[in-house]
Amino acid sequence: MPPGASTAKALEFLAFTLGQEEYGIDIQKVQELRGYDTVTRIANAPEHIKGVVNLRGIIVPIIDMRIKFNLGTPSYDQFTVVIILNMASRVMGMVVDSVSDVITLTPEQIKPAPEMGSVLDTNYLIGLGTLDERMLILVDIDKLMSSDDMGLVAETAH
Repeated sequence: MPPGASTAKALEFLAFTLGQEEYGIDIQKVQELRGYDTVTRIANAPEHIKGVVNLRGIIVPIIDMRIKFNLGTPSYDQFTVVIILNMASRVMGMVVDSVSDVITLTPEQIKPAPEMGSVLDTNYLIGLGTLDERMLILVDIDKLMSSDDMGLVAETAH
């Protein structure tokens, strides 16, 4: 390694879009990508939980991120993608408008997220990733999916 080269590890993010914005999540949390299929609705579930699907014997809750982030009425078309996430013994699906690619960012390319009072609470953000002219909102998907307002918190054993 040349002197002065950074030893910090580059991180890989799956880039996806919601509305006009491009987001990124840690590629290591992604199990697979699927097209949007019909889901089984669950009574009294929060609006952003579209329902569940049976994925090879595992019941997977499907969350529509456009509804969660108040990005207008979702439409489901051939570009709609469900990102199947595998996080700490829990599998869930996240509906997004489209998935573009996997990008590699060095720690220097990740800037802290400014406090903007945006739709996305900055507690759930890792930061903003910049790559040439692109800017990705990097989401801490573990924090977001385990937040109380997601309605997905695993019941604690009594």
